[in-house]
Amino acid sequence: MVEVQPNLVTQVKTADGKDGYNGVQLGIGSKKSVRKPQLGHAKKAGLDTKIRWFREVRITTSTNTQDLKPGTAIKLDQVFSIGDAVKISGVSKGKGFAGVVKRHGFHGGPKTHGQSDRHRAPGAIGSGTTPGRVYKGKKMAGRMGNKAVSIKNLEVVEMDKVKNLLLVKGGIPGPANSLVTVTKLGRIKGYTPPPEEKPSEEEAVAEEVKASEGGEPKVEEVKEQVSEEAPKEEVNAN
Repeated sequence: MVEVQPNLVTQVKTADGKDGYNGVQLGIGSKKSVRKPQLGHAKKAGLDTKIRWFREVRITTSTNTQDLKPGTAIKLDQVFSIGDAVKISGVSKGKGFAGVVKRHGFHGGPKTHGQSDRHRAPGAIGSGTTPGRVYKGKKMAGRMGNKAVSIKNLEVVEMDKVKNLLLVKGGIPGPANSLVTVTKLGRIKGYTPPPEEKPSEEEAVAEEVKASEGGEPKVEEVKEQVSEEAPKEEVNAN
């Protein structure tokens, strides 16, 4: 579940201007206290919000930038809908300095025959005189996690426009309460919207009674009315 707060347009960059490319700078979230440059940048865009994060998004020349003016808000339902395929980018969880067993899944050394301290060792890393060095990219111990990760083709299964929530099917990189970027890729292949739920017979009668009387009918009266209107079935027993 991702909370997608309204993205506030703080700056629009064009290829014809001094920037030399097309892009939109977005302000996300709020904070109790921010630095003065951030306050001044938001004030220049006509915003009184203490913006916490600023992120820039490149746009194509075919994108209509007339509505993208500083101070406007881009809401959740303006971009996404149920059944969309999205890409979510973030920074993965940092796990610190890890050995080769945890980081790369090495099996470790032998557990018997006097091997008292080689259970989680990496083993040999080179081949002697030739090549006489260690190849780049050798799997060794080092920092694990805390890297930029993108996961594609995640499915949007539900949206809450009131609470600005986006329910996504699949894993999302990064810990809880971290900042991620959600990019719309298109529609899920073969997606069919769920059928609309039809109201039951009791609910339909309740709506009719409510509309005719102008009030909320009692449940007992609705059940009695449904039972009276229901056709009687005859059962023949041999």
